[in-house]
Amino acid sequence: MDRILQGAEEAIPEEELEQKLERSRSTGTPLTVKQGFDPTRPDLHIGHAVSLHKLRTFQEMGHRVVFVIGDFTARIGDPSGQDETRPVLSEEEVRENLATYREQVFSILDPEETVIRQNSRWLAELGLEDVLELTSRVTVARMLERDDFATRYEESRPISLHEFVYPIMQGYDSVELDADVELGGTDQRFNLLLARTLQERAGQDPQVCLIMPLLRGTDGERKMSKTYDNYIGLSMEPGEMFGRTMSIPDHLLPEWIRLAVETGPEEREERISEAGDDPLAVKRWLARRIVARYHSSKEAEDAEEAFDRVHRHGGVPEDVPEYEVDADPDSGTRWIGYALQDTQLVPSTSKALRLLEQGGVRVDGEVVEDDDLQLEPGEYLLQRGKRDFARIRIRG
Repeated sequence: MDRILQGAEEAIPEEELEQKLERSRSTGTPLTVKQGFDPTRPDLHIGHAVSLHKLRTFQEMGHRVVFVIGDFTARIGDPSGQDETRPVLSEEEVRENLATYREQVFSILDPEETVIRQNSRWLAELGLEDVLELTSRVTVARMLERDDFATRYEESRPISLHEFVYPIMQGYDSVELDADVELGGTDQRFNLLLARTLQERAGQDPQVCLIMPLLRGTDGERKMSKTYDNYIGLSMEPGEMFGRTMSIPDHLLPEWIRLAVETGPEEREERISEAGDDPLAVKRWLARRIVARYHSSKEAEDAEEAFDRVHRHGGVPEDVPEYEVDADPDSGTRWIGYALQDTQLVPSTSKALRLLEQGGVRVDGEVVEDDDLQLEPGEYLLQRGKRDFARIRIRG
């Protein structure tokens, strides 16, 4: 119980968790512990890893972990925490994102002890009659108990009917798997509790909901998400992982020390205390630990050296990516915004403009002050922020 509850927000209900563990021990039957992830983005990040490491704890205790890939529910769109209707993904987008999940999740979970299930296997088989029967088990009043739905309803902002279906489908996953325990972030509390209702009505022993905290992203405000570009991906290169960790605001250190790395209670409290006196030193320790956790200690050392070479000594990384593009045929030059997009330093020209307005772009070491800068044919070193570099050769 101590290992399971360490770092968790709460277990609902805690006494049932204890009863399930006692029954498992006495019968020699492992618990079925599940968590679902919708492949709405190609990357899992260290925010997801908070609960993935808890799943690993269950594995180490001999329980059965089911990693549910929500390839069907991803096409509905999880409304949790959203203040507007979420765009529906295409089947092709989901399939592309899905391809990366297995490799990433096994950086934490034991592949020999992990069952991976795609919920399209059972949800896609439901007919209209089945869906109507499921929805009849939940009232509109119950759905409006969700904070995000209630707020949107009160403010007369749209709520699509398919958003009501999402938590019911997620809950049906637990019925299909006869789950004993389900993990989810604090934003998933309603969905996990709804699954208990559906299991009870299906004649099953309802699952215990193990609620895990949400890790705030590198901006120090919102939950970690690729949408906000405030994330550290599990498959991210060591240097990028180290640099992004070094960029977090000081007030985030205690939270990341508790959630993003594994430490003993004494070291954890010691580092949190040190963060108030020397946040930079603790941040470097944290960055090394995160890189070592997902790569290796050697790669963590190399990442720190590379970081110092760029940020302490004004150097440039050794492995800067290189690109070649043609100048625009009409002007014979290349606009800086297009050059940033050509080198994948920004995803769009609108993002490039925002960076330029903020003074966040350098060319050959000089801050770009002219948003309309036209680059003549030649070679340039582009820099976004403090740690992202690219070389570009513009052909005339």
